[in-house]
Amino acid sequence: MAKKKRILVACGTGMATSTAVAESLREALEDQGINVEMSQCKISEIDSYVDSFEPHAIVSTADVDGDYEVPVFSGRAFLTGVGEEEVVEDIAKTIG
Repeated sequence: MAKKKRILVACGTGMATSTAVAESLREALEDQGINVEMSQCKISEIDSYVDSFEPHAIVSTADVDGDYEVPVFSGRAFLTGVGEEEVVEDIAKTIG
C-alpha cells in the first residue's frame, strides 16, 4: 500500500468545522486511492502543527497568513458544497 499522505485541516476553533472537512476530504481522496492521515487544528495553531505533523498539504476554512513549504488549499468548498470536486482534484494532483 502507498505511503500515507498527511493533510492538516484548520478552522477557527479546530473542532466541528475541521472535523466535517477532514471526513469529507478523507473519503473523497480514499475513493481515488490516496491513503491519507488527517490532523485538525485551530488556524492559530498551524505553525506548531506544521512542525510536528509535517503535512503534505494544508486545507483551511479561513484565510491563512504565513509562508509554508506545503501547498495551502481553501476548505470552504467542503462547507458550501460548491466546487468541492475541483478542490479534491487539485489536492489529489498535488499530493497524489
